[in-house]
Amino acid sequence: MKLVTAIIKPFKLEDVRLGITEIGITGLTVTDVKGFGRQKGKTELYRGAEYSMDFLPKVKIEVLVDEDLSEQLIETIITLANTGRIGDGKIFVTPVEDVIRIRTGETGVDAI
Repeated sequence: MKLVTAIIKPFKLEDVRLGITEIGITGLTVTDVKGFGRQKGKTELYRGAEYSMDFLPKVKIEVLVDEDLSEQLIETIITLANTGRIGDGKIFVTPVEDVIRIRTGETGVDAI
């Protein structure tokens, strides 16, 4: 099993969610996050005063999948989250040793 974590621009969330559903993945976790990478924040002008936004709003998507689906999931996220501009995000893939469904006690792929 793999935990695929993607940090993307917030306005791309709905496109990615729909794409993930189309490939047969039924669950994901979404968290609003803030951060910066090469963008290093940005400077805004508000009521004549300049201020710096060091952390930019992003969305973190976490999806646990069987290894067979991980590559298809990654390609789907890359295709749908890409704008071609700096700050499109990152994808992290982590191996998962085990999963346990609390309600039923199911483990492994059956618990996803």
